[in-house]
Amino acid sequence: MTVSEAQGQLPAERRARLMELLRRRGIVRVHDLASELAVSAITIRRDITLLAEEGVVRRVRGGAALADEPSRAPAVTSEGEAAGPTTVGMVVPSLDYYWPDVIRGVREAAGEAGVRVVLRGATYQVADEQRQLASLVETVGVDGLLVAPTTDNSEGEALVRWLQAAGVPVVLIERAAVMGPYREAMESVVSDHALGAAMAVRHLAELGHRRIGVITTLNSPTAPHIRAGWRLACQELGLATAEVPDMRTVDRRDPGWARALDEVLDACAASGATALLVHSDPEAISLVERCQDRGIRIPGDLAVVTYDDEVAELCDPPLTAIRPPKAAIGRAAFELLTARLHDPRRPAHRVVVGPQLIVRGSSS
Repeated sequence: MTVSEAQGQLPAERRARLMELLRRRGIVRVHDLASELAVSAITIRRDITLLAEEGVVRRVRGGAALADEPSRAPAVTSEGEAAGPTTVGMVVPSLDYYWPDVIRGVREAAGEAGVRVVLRGATYQVADEQRQLASLVETVGVDGLLVAPTTDNSEGEALVRWLQAAGVPVVLIERAAVMGPYREAMESVVSDHALGAAMAVRHLAELGHRRIGVITTLNSPTAPHIRAGWRLACQELGLATAEVPDMRTVDRRDPGWARALDEVLDACAASGATALLVHSDPEAISLVERCQDRGIRIPGDLAVVTYDDEVAELCDPPLTAIRPPKAAIGRAAFELLTARLHDPRRPAHRVVVGPQLIVRGSSS
């Protein structure tokens, strides 16, 4: 859906006042326009997008200018002061697992570019994500968004529609989504988790394992990709999938985790499985500890490969792991967003970055 389809024709009176302010000042910030026209910043950003599509204005850092204004002039406030640097908002579901390295990649790239980053941590809850995003757009006045939103339920779909209508460029991180009647892709940067899972299976098969199970937690957005890669690699290698553990469990914080662990290990014994791919590190470490309690040798009786490689090397034995390129994901997402800010008409890009296999003692 285009901006014009989403909001209809820009009201003539607001259009005339907006154009008058731009003619008078040359370049004006979004929040100054919003204040003087008594509308929200998100409305002004949508207006600017619509007028830019018509070719009468162009986006600049922090605001807009007439299409024929010099491109090097900085945006100015209503008091005539120069606007600050480009500001990028970033919302991720967690600040203490997986995401710190992604954030580091963004911060390093932003520092090199002289761009300010405003970070918000959400809680895997759509309402919290939308509240944080709305604050960044409406209150902080960011020029673009880097976000890892919930996308896999009706609330997530509504959040994606909100992002599409937010009036600022958006790049999804470790998520993908489509928009409009033709299902056009939103810009995104993702790890190739399916490839990573397939790499783990191939590594275990190379060591002689023919029955390789997979364990993922129920609510992980990464899990479907890991399972797809596991299944595809098993099919390509002629490995059984129907007889080995293929289980979705609660995570280690759930009261039912201890029971789930024993069910996994019982399923391995019953099926003859000699190797497991486990997502993620905390669950894999807990599984190894339970194996030791039950006298199951790692890797002699059961080889284990974990997915994420956040704390895998701290296990005893250290865990072989698939390491998603977290910092590279953050850097690539930032570069994609800044490219969009400089050229709003560029085609949408979807970037896929490959993971690494880190071999340690739990598999070999």
